[in-house]
Amino acid sequence: MILSQKHPDSHALNTPQKLTLPHRHYRRRRSYRPKKSQNNVNHVMASEEEKKSVFDVESAKEVVKELRASFAAGKTKSYEWRSTQLNAMLKMMEENEPQIVAALRDDLSKPELESSIYEVAMVKSSCRVALKKLKHWIMPEKAKTSLITFPSSAEIVSEPLGVVLVISAWNYPFLLSLDPVIGAIAAGNAVVLKPSEIAPATSLLLARLAADYLDRSCIKVVEGAVPETSALLEQKWDKILYTGNGRVARIVMAAAAKHLTPVVLELGGKCPVIVDSDINLQVATRRIIAGKWGCNNGQACISPDYIITTKSYAQKLVDSFKCELERFYGKNPFESKDLSRIVNSNHFARLSKLLDEDKVSGKIVHGGERDEANLRIAPTILLDVPQDSLIMTEEIFGPLLPIIQVDKLEDSFDVINSSGTKPLAAYLFTNNKKLKEKFVATVSAGGLVVNDTTVHLAEHTLPFGGVGDSGMGAYHGKFSFDTFSHKKAVLYRGFACDAFVRYPPYSRGKLRLLEALFNGSFFSIIRALLGWFKS
Repeated sequence: MILSQKHPDSHALNTPQKLTLPHRHYRRRRSYRPKKSQNNVNHVMASEEEKKSVFDVESAKEVVKELRASFAAGKTKSYEWRSTQLNAMLKMMEENEPQIVAALRDDLSKPELESSIYEVAMVKSSCRVALKKLKHWIMPEKAKTSLITFPSSAEIVSEPLGVVLVISAWNYPFLLSLDPVIGAIAAGNAVVLKPSEIAPATSLLLARLAADYLDRSCIKVVEGAVPETSALLEQKWDKILYTGNGRVARIVMAAAAKHLTPVVLELGGKCPVIVDSDINLQVATRRIIAGKWGCNNGQACISPDYIITTKSYAQKLVDSFKCELERFYGKNPFESKDLSRIVNSNHFARLSKLLDEDKVSGKIVHGGERDEANLRIAPTILLDVPQDSLIMTEEIFGPLLPIIQVDKLEDSFDVINSSGTKPLAAYLFTNNKKLKEKFVATVSAGGLVVNDTTVHLAEHTLPFGGVGDSGMGAYHGKFSFDTFSHKKAVLYRGFACDAFVRYPPYSRGKLRLLEALFNGSFFSIIRALLGWFKS
């Protein structure tokens, strides 16, 4: 299985790199080029060593084989192992926060507050929730039984799936890597984590920390690009969780289908924000800004993608954005330390293409400035962009925010639903109770938030996942545990009360009694028994 590299949102970089195997994790290594002065023997030896360091299909097989041996030995199944690994991860995050913040600064120029809260603190919170609830989660769940199997008892046992693969994304490289791994560990699985090479500093740090703090025989990190990911996808896994874009998700799903491997796909989409006029405009504007530019400068799968409001209210909203954006990021946002940069030149070029389209370039009402050398684009507001423009037909994933105008706010539901896709999140700002109810009933999305943006991600009691084009499956909290568990049905019976009616020779009386038992009506059972005795 080969991953294409044509789209800038691809999980992999355009230049595949090779891997070496230090510290029992796998990372990229530049090709060895001997100096001319070296003799042929040294050249051959170096070439042979280089061949051994490449992470290919055979290397991936060895990794899976080792993890399957650990799982088969029962190493990951005990409560003690699970809690030990979760505590080790919590310790890892606590002891290395400065290094994590620095790596995120290197990869994305991510502000310290965003790194500390949205990556480090959220991972630690997930660890603490899992540790607090783990004994309860792994307990068998009692299930009711019916007259059909009387006397009996039943339970649902959560058992680990086995060896699972987590393929992570670059925009929140610690959170989106470790949050699923927490669920996989809590459920008792062996794990391979493949972080995104588009965030190389974070990927390298993840690999080093995982090798230092976690059980290397059961939890491994494989760094690399397209060849390494392709080699991993050739293997049989018990589950794959992929975070990224829809194009690569189709490749992942096709590879998984060969082995009948179930998948969880955490994708994205165009997350709409509906803004009513009966609101606290300043609070609403600030919360939209926090969810857009305050979340990795719009490079987040749940960031607001576009706004829908009425024609009569649009200008007030624009004016509020101008005021609050200047208050937050200053008159020259390029000087602000509170905005992440665009991740790489490919994404910068993609976003520039959206802004430069003829249909759109004249619609900018705020921002639009670009600094290509430093990969920075100022927070940009666009008003009344055509719905058939590029910026309205593909996920923006950046600091651009178009505003769509409608005659009445109820028309916004038609705008969202007519796109033919279901977003990962949708947001509504209103005090109108009927509008809230219609929003919940009408809009299909991975998650909905009323009068705020993105904050549902922080609630471990809510599932986080998409629907349709925005993904399948969900995780967070108990949902992470369930995602990486098989719910095994168990029924217990003794040898008493053996129902003769289930055995041949069959008769009309047996049929009536069995029908009454399946019907569950006590009156029907009595009537069937009376009929039996009469016959």
